[in-house]
Amino acid sequence: MSSEIENLRKDLDEDFADFRKDLGKIHDKVAKLDAAGPEDDVYQLLEDLEDTVKKVRTGGLFGSGAKSLRKARDAYLEAKG
Repeated sequence: MSSEIENLRKDLDEDFADFRKDLGKIHDKVAKLDAAGPEDDVYQLLEDLEDTVKKVRTGGLFGSGAKSLRKARDAYLEAKG
């Protein structure tokens, strides 16, 4: 394996680890929604979930979200052949 492919794989693994960490944020929002009762503001809980999913997918102010994982994956697979 060339050093370029090794570096691309390292980038892919780091971006995937970041994604997995961010995925936990989605799980937290789903758990809150799942635990909701009839007196809870389900509409707001759904909106919070939607916002969190969007941030994980597209990134927030300082991150690029799953887009960076997609780019890292594409670069790695292209270099790998």
